Amino acid sequence: MRISSSIIACLFLMLGGQQVVLAQDFSGAKPLLPPRAIPGGALPEPEDSVPGAGAATVTPGPDTPTAHTALPLVPFTSARDALKAWMRDSTAGNKVGAVRALEYAASQGHLTAQYKLGRMYAGGEGVPANDLKAFEYFSKIADENADAMPGTADARLVGSAFVALGNYFSDGIKGSYVKPNPDRAFDMFHYAASYFGDPDGQYNLARLYMTGQGASRDPRQAARWMKLAAEKGHAPARAAFGEMLLRGGEGVPRQPVLGLMWLAMAREGADPAREAWIIERHDIAFAAASANDRSAALALIERQHLVNSRNGAAPQN
Repeated sequence: MRISSSIIACLFLMLGGQQVVLAQDFSGAKPLLPPRAIPGGALPEPEDSVPGAGAATVTPGPDTPTAHTALPLVPFTSARDALKAWMRDSTAGNKVGAVRALEYAASQGHLTAQYKLGRMYAGGEGVPANDLKAFEYFSKIADENADAMPGTADARLVGSAFVALGNYFSDGIKGSYVKPNPDRAFDMFHYAASYFGDPDGQYNLARLYMTGQGASRDPRQAARWMKLAAEKGHAPARAAFGEMLLRGGEGVPRQPVLGLMWLAMAREGADPAREAWIIERHDIAFAAASANDRSAALALIERQHLVNSRNGAAPQN
């Protein structure tokens, strides 16, 4: 059975990535800068691979540890051929064959194959977890696709790659040349947030403005970026923005009803396994609120759900 390119594209779009959004920025924020090249060892290219029993070792950058050892690349005829093999091997449970096929497609510049491999190595999905390999794939995506058109499927993946790099620069990768670098983390999150409109980037950028890491502390900018992410359904951003409005101060007006509304909406979309803190803060805030404020907040949520229903849109959770 022939597999069309549209089917392949649809399958890849289901693999993950954040919602595509238009780029936004605010006056007063740090100016948008084209990202500098990200240091790291080069990823394997087809000519770097020598067929045989052994694996091809990638030459590391100066004074850096070996980046990683690449799987031998099967001589597929094209990236399209490799993607067909990836689907076939994945369905058959052949993890080694599936990874080799993705490695080949990635070496041919296939963006989604590179992104999928980055996510796999970051989470240890089907391969041993290896943050350095993940970092290198995300770096390649960012370096080669920073000017992707916002609002496209490719831009969604590129924006997510910038967010992943921001997280790696925030914490560093132990035992590697990737050291904690708040300034670089800020650059990655800022570019993802402002150019690609990525909600994870906006949330993380807001957190840096709140703490003053990589930039001067600015609660007003933190609230603006947090609100943008909250409006896109980002549960942690909704919870954080709700707490900002409950507390008020530092350029953020105190609006307890709206704060409770955002916390309630955050609780609706929270993952209990990973975001128990959202549920906890929601329960504490509602227990401390007056009956009138609780009722007003729930009325606002009900009104929003009604508007979404009339417009044929699913509630943002």
